Amino acid sequence: MHKEIQPISRRIHVAVAALALALLSGCASMRLVDSDVVSVAAVPPGMNLQGAKYRFERLPSQVHNPEAGVAEQQAQAAMTAVGLVRDDAGASLSVMVGFNGTQYPADPWGRPIAPGWTPQGSISIGSGFGSHIGLGMGMRFPPPTHYRREVSLIMRDLKSGQVVYETRANHAGPWIDSVPIFATLFQAALANFPNPPAGPRRVNIELPR
Repeated sequence: MHKEIQPISRRIHVAVAALALALLSGCASMRLVDSDVVSVAAVPPGMNLQGAKYRFERLPSQVHNPEAGVAEQQAQAAMTAVGLVRDDAGASLSVMVGFNGTQYPADPWGRPIAPGWTPQGSISIGSGFGSHIGLGMGMRFPPPTHYRREVSLIMRDLKSGQVVYETRANHAGPWIDSVPIFATLFQAALANFPNPPAGPRRVNIELPR
């Protein structure tokens, strides 16, 4: 009886291992872009943003910036997905697109490294609501680079000049490929459009690696 049970047990172990490997492979092919989003709607009575027509508006500093055109293309794709329609001639809204990116050395938890960092760790002494002395050890040298990216959309009623919708999204992480991250940020910024919840929120979007 023992000889009959052993092969079955092995087959179960093999099946479980194969399932775990498949799950890990699936997870490895995707990455999670977690964005912090704040959106504010200030739509006057009788106005409906759903399906509204818009045109882009640029700041003087953006007019000759080729990156502004790329950002507008990404924003347009995200706005089309939520039902907004680009129509430069028949627009009722103007949309100003903002984008920014910075990079910084990070500790193992993705936090910016503070002054006092050494290849062996970091020492910090501070005061505030509570004094602290901290020692962090075991960081790699040189430290990994992280990237913080932020986008914004400001929609203005062309008749009144009133801002009717404002939204911002930012993400910090190790991904070096800016183009898909910025595109994902525009998607996150328009989550729940045109009726966003109040206050800051986290929007998670999966993106292929």
